[in-house]
Amino acid sequence: MQVRTPAIICAMRAHGEHGAIVRALTPDHGLLAGYVRGGRSRRLRPVLVPGNLVEAEFRARTAEQLPGLTVELSHSRAGLLAEPLAAAAIDWLTSLTAAALAEGQPHGRLYEALEAVLAAIEYAPSARGWAAAAVRYELMLMADLGYALDLSACAATGARDDLAFVSPKSGGAVSRAAGEPYAERLLPLPAFLVDPSADSDWSEIVDGMRLTGHFLARDILVDRRADALDARRRLVDRIERLA
Repeated sequence: MQVRTPAIICAMRAHGEHGAIVRALTPDHGLLAGYVRGGRSRRLRPVLVPGNLVEAEFRARTAEQLPGLTVELSHSRAGLLAEPLAAAAIDWLTSLTAAALAEGQPHGRLYEALEAVLAAIEYAPSARGWAAAAVRYELMLMADLGYALDLSACAATGARDDLAFVSPKSGGAVSRAAGEPYAERLLPLPAFLVDPSADSDWSEIVDGMRLTGHFLARDILVDRRADALDARRRLVDRIERLA
């Protein structure tokens, strides 16, 4: 195996006295893991920050061997670690990606979407400029893994207008008329997830995060991967304070 590719750092953990195992999302090869010699050194620690864009080279003699990984920094987002809300968002999105995706499975549109959301976090003057995009990224990741929500029509009547709820069991949308008698049992569906041109206020963003959070916890981040939800709780707590 020899792969040279742009990559987004998604996770890093110490290995041995000086090394690190890094998981990074690539455009053509999906999530890849590699061992970085000296990854905990003063020179490499700022490079291996989740959210950073790097030029990565993975090398392994056999398919079963953990590749060696060398990286060159292309774009750093390490400065955002000093901003609590931005840092929480990057921590969650990269943790979700590293925990949910199987290694070596192509997810080209997820790479593009993750890079776009990270760029929005970096450059948007307000979290409202990227929070809705973060929720859409969660939905896209779920769809890529086979857990897409059907938000195109009411699961009860087939109506395509005035969709206001989502069934927590089926993941199907429910119209306002059909869902209001059962509103306490349903999840609110914010308009920005149905109409991309719709504006989103803080309460709708929180509703969107509660919606995706329900299905992420139920279907994807289970067993050992459930630890990644701690990063999500920190982000949701900060956003709820703004709502």
